[in-house]
Amino acid sequence: MMSHFAVAYKEGVNIAYGTDSGVSKHGTNADEAVLMKQAGMTEADIIKSATVNAADLIDMSDSLGTLEVGKFADIIAMDKSPLEDIAALTDVAFVMKGGKVYKD
Repeated sequence: MMSHFAVAYKEGVNIAYGTDSGVSKHGTNADEAVLMKQAGMTEADIIKSATVNAADLIDMSDSLGTLEVGKFADIIAMDKSPLEDIAALTDVAFVMKGGKVYKD
């Protein structure tokens, strides 16, 4: 699977981050980002796949996917930059959804 993913990424396939898994433990979906990195995807492209590309895939880029006035924005923050180490996504320190803080 990793080699097929790596080839798809290298060939420019538009990748959207997400899951249809009903069997994974809640809160472990960031592990997918680590696997994507191991397959050769850049940290920036992994984040883009979870934001911009995912919104495009479900035809909702007019209201999701980027931080802009008038768009919905659920925000997470980590102590480390996921652009430097994508594994930082596995240790989220702050969560805001719909303007309400859920983890601080």
